[in-house]
Amino acid sequence: MKQQLVLIIGFLFYGISNAQPQPGYWQQQANYKMDVEVNTKNYQYKGTQEIEYSNNSPDTLKQLFIHLYFNAFQPGSEMDVRSQTIKDPDARVGSRISKLKKDEIGFLEVSTLTVNGSKTKTTLSGTVLEIQLSKPIAPLSTSKIQLKFEGQVPKQIRRAGRNNKEGIALSMTQWYPKLAEYDDQGWHADPYIGREFHGVFGNYDVKIELDNSYTVAGTGVLQNPKEIGHGYSSAKVIHKKGKKIQWHFKAENVHDFAWAADPNYVHDIVPFEGGKELHFFYKNENKYLENWKKLQPLALQLMQYYSNNIGAYPYPQYSIIQGGDGGMEYAMCTLITGDRKFRSLVGVTAHEMAHAWFQHILATNEAKYEWMDEGFTTYISNNAENKVLQLNKDFPNEGSYNSYFRLATSDHEQPQTTHADRYNYNFAYGVSAYAKGAVFLDQLEYIIGGDNLKKTIRNYYSQWKFKHPKPNDFKRIAEKVSGIQLDWYLTDWTATTNTIDYGIRSVEAIKKETNIVLERLGNMPMPIELEVNFTDGKQQMYYIPLPIMRNEKEIAKNTKLLKDWAWAYPTYSFKIDVAKEQIMSININPTKKIADSNPLNNIYNK
Repeated sequence: MKQQLVLIIGFLFYGISNAQPQPGYWQQQANYKMDVEVNTKNYQYKGTQEIEYSNNSPDTLKQLFIHLYFNAFQPGSEMDVRSQTIKDPDARVGSRISKLKKDEIGFLEVSTLTVNGSKTKTTLSGTVLEIQLSKPIAPLSTSKIQLKFEGQVPKQIRRAGRNNKEGIALSMTQWYPKLAEYDDQGWHADPYIGREFHGVFGNYDVKIELDNSYTVAGTGVLQNPKEIGHGYSSAKVIHKKGKKIQWHFKAENVHDFAWAADPNYVHDIVPFEGGKELHFFYKNENKYLENWKKLQPLALQLMQYYSNNIGAYPYPQYSIIQGGDGGMEYAMCTLITGDRKFRSLVGVTAHEMAHAWFQHILATNEAKYEWMDEGFTTYISNNAENKVLQLNKDFPNEGSYNSYFRLATSDHEQPQTTHADRYNYNFAYGVSAYAKGAVFLDQLEYIIGGDNLKKTIRNYYSQWKFKHPKPNDFKRIAEKVSGIQLDWYLTDWTATTNTIDYGIRSVEAIKKETNIVLERLGNMPMPIELEVNFTDGKQQMYYIPLPIMRNEKEIAKNTKLLKDWAWAYPTYSFKIDVAKEQIMSININPTKKIADSNPLNNIYNK
C-alpha cells in the first residue's frame, strides 16, 4: 500500500509540475551528463555518458533504443543506398557516402553500457543500438544508464561533419548516443536515412575538451566563460597552441545538443529583452563580415516577432552559427551556411530561428508529422520576413500555394500522413512538408478568421510547449478558439490527396435577376467566398457556409450570408436581384486563400 501511495503521489506531482494539457498525459525525461575529448587532428573523439532516465509512462520497459546517427555516413548504410536509389536524390548526398574512405566515414560506437549497474545485451542495427534489459524498468521509476563511446566525425556530407564547403572545422550535430523517444504510440527508433528527428526532453550537462585554438558554439549556456574567453568573456585568457581546454555547457528542458567549432570564428553577442542574448558565430573573412553584421539587428527583430506571435522564447540565449550544409535547427541554436547574398542570409535565419518554437519547444515528431514543424515554420517565417524586411506583401505565403499546386497537379503527391522517409520523391516530401504545411495554416486562417488563427497559435504554444503535440492537439485548440468543427479539414488535407476545385458552371439571366450555378469538382470541401463586381463599379461579397463546420467565421458587415452548401451536392445555385448585363465579373476565390487546384474555372467575366 505504501509503495502504491508513493507511485500515486509521484504521478500527481509529475502531472502538476509539467502542466499537463489533458488528464492522463505523460512523457519521458532523459537528463544527460557527458564528458567528451576531441582529437582535432584525426577528427575522432571519445566520451562517457550518464543518462538519468525517468519512465513516466504506465508501461514496464523491457528494452531501450539508442540512436547512433553518425553510422549513417558509411558506404552501404541505409542513407547511402536510399540516396542512390530514390528517383531525385538530394544533390548534397547523391553517391558521396559510397565514396568515403576509412578515415572519412562517420562512426559512433558504444563500448560499455549498463542500466542501473547491470550489464545488458545489445545489438547494433545500423544507426540504432537495440538494448535488451536484464531487469525491466518499472512505470514511474528513474533509471541510470551509463556508457562509454567513441566516434569519428565524417567528411561533411549532410548537416554534420568536418571541414564543410566554407571551411568550418566541426559541425557536430546528431553526434552522441541519443536515447530514442517512447510515448503513447510506443518507441520511435527510426533509422537515420536522411530526414528528421525526434527526442526526449531533459537537461544536458556537457563538457567538451579540444584544442584551445577553437571557439565552440552551440546548445546551452557556457558555465566557465572567464576560463574560456573566445568572445564569451572579456577576461584575458592566454591560450597556448596545442593545449586543450574544456568547454562546459548546460541546457535545461531541451531534446537535443549540438555544437560547432572553428579556430577562425568571430563571436558577437547582442542582448534582447529579459536579459537574454543572441550569439553570432561566423568566419573571420571579409566576404562574410558585412552581411553577418547587418544580420544582427534583423535577427533581433525576428526574435521579437516570434515571441509576440507565438510565445515568449524560454531559454537564456539563442545562437546563429555558420556551419553545416545549408540550414538546420537545433536546440537553442541553428547551423547555417554563410556564403550567401544578404537577402538569403536573412531568409535562412528567419526560417531556422522559427524552428526554435515549432520544433525545439513544441517538438512534434518530425518523422511522422513533419508538416507541423516545417510547414508551420514556413508560414510564420514568411510572415516574419514580410514584416521585418518591410516587403509589404498582401499574400506572404503565395509561393507556398504555388508550390503546392505544382505537387497537387503532378502524379507524385502522397498524403501528409506518409512517414518522412517513405516519400517516393524528395520533391514530394519537400513540398508536402514545407509548402502544403504552410498552406494548412494560411487556409485555416481563411476558414476560422485571422484573429482566431492568431489566438490558436498562441494557445497551442502555451498549452503544448515542451510536450510533443500531435495534429489532433492543434486541431482541438483551433476548434475551441473558433467554435468551428475542423475534423473534416484535418482529415482531407493531411490524410488524403483530395484536391479543392470549385467552379462557376453558369450565369443565367432570369428577367431582372441573375441565377448563378456553382459546381464542386474536387473531393475536398470548403466554405466559399464569392465576389461579384458590377458595371457601375460597385462590389458585393457573398459567403456560403459549409454545414459540417457547424458554425462559421465572423464575416464583414457588407458580406451577404447565403444558405449552406453541403459537400455531397455537386452543384449549388442562388439568385441575385441584379440583371445579368449589370454584372462585370464573378470570382469564387478573390483572396486566393482557398488552395483551389484549378483557378481557371473560378472566374466569370462579362
